[in-house]
Amino acid sequence: MTDWEIHGREMVNCNCSYGCGCQFNALPTHGHCRAAVIFEINKGHYGGVKLDGLYTASNYTWDGPVHEGGGTMQLFIDDKATDAQAQAMEKIMLGEDTDDMATMWWVFAAMSPNRLETIRAPIGFDLDIEARTGKGTVGDIFEMTAEPIRNPVTGAEHRARIDLPNGFEYRIAEIGSASTRSSGEIDLSGLDSSYGQFAELHLSGKGVLEAA
Repeated sequence: MTDWEIHGREMVNCNCSYGCGCQFNALPTHGHCRAAVIFEINKGHYGGVKLDGLYTASNYTWDGPVHEGGGTMQLFIDDKATDAQAQAMEKIMLGEDTDDMATMWWVFAAMSPNRLETIRAPIGFDLDIEARTGKGTVGDIFEMTAEPIRNPVTGAEHRARIDLPNGFEYRIAEIGSASTRSSGEIDLSGLDSSYGQFAELHLSGKGVLEAA
């Protein structure tokens, strides 16, 4: 199995309410799942291939809860990546060279037998995890924006975090409100002022790297 590590950040938007059921071993808010994700790789490698400074993204849809499978997925790879880097990132995000259930990428790929063609595209990414604000673009395919959850009466910013000591994606995530507009092949309707998740990622083929 090829050794790999990823250190970076993620911006996630799904169609659930602010407390996404997946984070609590519960069912999705609306009975089905649609999600868009953008990843920034600050430092990483796949074997001898360096992945520093690159971006990836993905879209997913399931007609029911994720764990029931039958999903459809599509990956997007930074157009600045070399062929070797693109192949490495695709393998990681398809759960290859990864212990069973060790990362969210392994789970999502295992639950998504329907895979659309991977697209190379320019990816923009601007995220402030602490402030819960961000914007990401993947070519002209989709755009994601994020802001803090606001008190419905006063409009004041509300801050909430999720702490998963045994999670396969992150240890602590800031939660906000995110929206996605898409013209891609996967239906992302319903991602409007819905669940936003912003976290640091420290992952390997064996799971979350505790030392990081």
